[in-house]
Amino acid sequence: MAETTAAPTYEEMREKLAEVKDPEINMSIVELGLVYGIEFDDGIVNITMTLTSPGCPLGPVIRGEAYAKMKEIPGVKDVDVQIVWNPPWDPRTMASEDVRMQLGIW
Repeated sequence: MAETTAAPTYEEMREKLAEVKDPEINMSIVELGLVYGIEFDDGIVNITMTLTSPGCPLGPVIRGEAYAKMKEIPGVKDVDVQIVWNPPWDPRTMASEDVRMQLGIW
């Protein structure tokens, strides 16, 4: 009989995504407020996120790292990372307090 793996919780997926850092500023994409949504549906994780700017040259790297981190979670069969531009990222309102302090945003 095959073992069934429980679906990961939102918190588990968020914690795993927090391991992904924006390579240019070395801060977690979760703490930066770049992740807009994380959903698990029948083995597939759907991530909706943005980048610090539309011209971010490291977008494919960040997307690939998000994919790889989610695949480490038991029960995840595939990952769909969607990069969106609406709403536009604003660190003043979307980043964590710690990140705003590190970036000098009051």
